[in-house]
Amino acid sequence: MTDTLQPPLAVAPTATIDGTTEAPRKLSRSLGVVGGTLLTLSCVTPASSLFVLVPTLFATLGTMTALTIAIGAVICVAVAFCYSELGTLVPSAGGEYAMVGTLAGRFAGWLVFIQSIIVVMIVPSVIAIGTAAYLAPIVHLSPGVAGAAVMLAATVAGLLDLRANAWITGVFLVLEVIAAGVVSVLGFAHSQRGVSSLVHGVLADTHGVTSTVGIGAIFAAMGTALFVTQGFSTAIYLSEELENPRKNVARTVLWTLALSVVVILVPVVAITLGAPDLATLTGGDISGMVAGWSDSALGTFISLCIALAIINAGIVMVIQNSRVLFASGRDKAWPEPVNKAFGTLNKFNAPWVATLAVGLPGAALCFVPGLLLTNITGVAVAALYLLVAVAALLSRRGEHKNVPAWRQPLWPVLPALLIAALAYVLTQMDTTALWWTGGITAAATLYWVFYLRPRPDTRWVITVPEDDQA
Repeated sequence: MTDTLQPPLAVAPTATIDGTTEAPRKLSRSLGVVGGTLLTLSCVTPASSLFVLVPTLFATLGTMTALTIAIGAVICVAVAFCYSELGTLVPSAGGEYAMVGTLAGRFAGWLVFIQSIIVVMIVPSVIAIGTAAYLAPIVHLSPGVAGAAVMLAATVAGLLDLRANAWITGVFLVLEVIAAGVVSVLGFAHSQRGVSSLVHGVLADTHGVTSTVGIGAIFAAMGTALFVTQGFSTAIYLSEELENPRKNVARTVLWTLALSVVVILVPVVAITLGAPDLATLTGGDISGMVAGWSDSALGTFISLCIALAIINAGIVMVIQNSRVLFASGRDKAWPEPVNKAFGTLNKFNAPWVATLAVGLPGAALCFVPGLLLTNITGVAVAALYLLVAVAALLSRRGEHKNVPAWRQPLWPVLPALLIAALAYVLTQMDTTALWWTGGITAAATLYWVFYLRPRPDTRWVITVPEDDQA
């Protein structure tokens, strides 16, 4: 494609009703590494990933859960390298689609955008649904009702000032790290099996009948394993609001991944070793295990910390995901009234229409079965990472070769290996989820063919702000 080797575009002015031109409003650079890391680490939501997503892995992987997450983390290191290089080369609130679209062409950017939209719309709901189980000590709510309430509260918070949200999420982050730490200490203190059990996959049903875990089960669950640490990419979405993005984007991405892996993996190991029996481990009732290791008061405390972590996750995800829709409106992905609405900022400099467009449908999705949402998200995340790796292979051609940016080690070997690994992982994932994701992508492709492609000068014009990129 002719636009593959073009350098990042500056934000173009838009025409107003009276014929004059007006530069589109830009997000202000108000975040340093600390604030950005608080937001990105909160978006990984170590505690909510641990207490909401990991139990589904225990149910299918048993004692092999920690090893599977570790393998996913190794894959994510290569992914993080790609994100760090591309995010500093193309710092835009559009995140993946701006990076891939700039380097691999408009259609590739559109395919990435669709995968990111799937993640944007579903992930907050998946996490929010888990709130009900951890609010049970004080109030009994259905998962759908509790999840919808969390999403609505997160939407309200997402309309406020970003710097204030960075500190709010930072406080919540401390609580969830404390919860993960308590679980780790209790699990190790009540170890029932040796470290060797971590590499010998065994699970048990409710009757205690055990079965082994094969390599096929690991690959089938890899989408969820990648999902567990997925939030490190938030730094890319915040790149327009990070000071000195050429340095701080890479620092935030890599620090977030490293810290999140530690906060998630250590408790998983402790739980695996400390579960009283295999049936309890496979059941994944972490709160119940904590209560059994200590007392009901501590179990209640941990449950409430987890609930706060989930609310924290909702706030950060709504903030992150609204920036994707904001950027898509600025880049003319939709009919003009929609573009204008998504680009509208409130007095806190937050894209309020885009925030509502993420939060309200997210509340509705809380009433869809959580397992289906998790599987669809796993497929979308794997596809997203694969397309980012493809773009990383193109990041040092032509005019991009000498553009100042953080450069990943072992290029192009790591991106090539990552593409091969993720392509295989996709073939092993849930068939229903593959059909859903494929159907959404096919519909989006038709939109591209009949609406966006015929209008290259006025629709889907991928832009990158030109200020403060040094």
